[in-house]
Amino acid sequence: MNIKNVLLTFATASIIFSGCKKDNNGGASVTPVVTPATQPVGPPTYPITYPTINPNTVIVIPPVVIIPQTTVQAGINLRTAGNFVVLAGSLVSNVPASAITGNIGLSPAAGSGITGFGPTEITGTVYTVDATGPAGSVPDAVGLTAAKGDLTTAYNEAAGRTATDIVLLAGNIGGLTLTPGLYKSSGALEISSGDLTFDARGNANATFIIQIASSLNTTSGRKIFLTGGALAKNIFWQVGTSATLGTTSVFKGNIMADQSISVNSGAAVEGRLLARIAAVTLNSNTIVRPL
Repeated sequence: MNIKNVLLTFATASIIFSGCKKDNNGGASVTPVVTPATQPVGPPTYPITYPTINPNTVIVIPPVVIIPQTTVQAGINLRTAGNFVVLAGSLVSNVPASAITGNIGLSPAAGSGITGFGPTEITGTVYTVDATGPAGSVPDAVGLTAAKGDLTTAYNEAAGRTATDIVLLAGNIGGLTLTPGLYKSSGALEISSGDLTFDARGNANATFIIQIASSLNTTSGRKIFLTGGALAKNIFWQVGTSATLGTTSVFKGNIMADQSISVNSGAAVEGRLLARIAAVTLNSNTIVRPL
């Protein structure tokens, strides 16, 4: 696949200051030495790792800008899986008290695998495959089987998306601003140093798809911000293994994980937690269906 060479935008050069000398007034002046910015060979992987420099050298690097992609990505059709804010395969557990706005479903595991929810924690309906679910739950084995099938279809669609100008990501993506398009990581991704921003650049229909080969993790207190009209419903995280959201973190978008999703104490999600095979575990969280 021909990948567009997405470059860092430098202001034509990095300016390295060295060699102070006295000015006519007896003060110190700085003589700037301009050196060309080093461009990466081939498409860079974000975040960029800079070479080590002399600790006595002061280097000024203009802000990093990821060039917007030209390929417009259509949204991922979740079909009936989109009717749920939490959908899991083996277990849905909760440590009170959470506030869930939207439906919860579990399949193929029995309804008894939905645990820990008080009578006022869910604004929505709990669907199970049998009559062993919590009080007030609704058995709907046929509907849940369809929803899990639709989740697998959506997961595979997201994983299979391609673009000539796909942007490669690796490691910590905190501190970046992502513009609409397709992003790919060949390993794990994390938001662990700095917060992450999605910028729709004035287009409320703009779609963001992040393909992750293994895990997705956020550390405590990390946040995702939306700007430029970006909407959580248009952000799709395709996670090859499992996702873990750190304590009191703020997350946006639809997580489609092959395995499990764990949400630690006090974390808030505007989006969906959709686990194909294993569990979704909650701990005093706020989960809101994106509009």
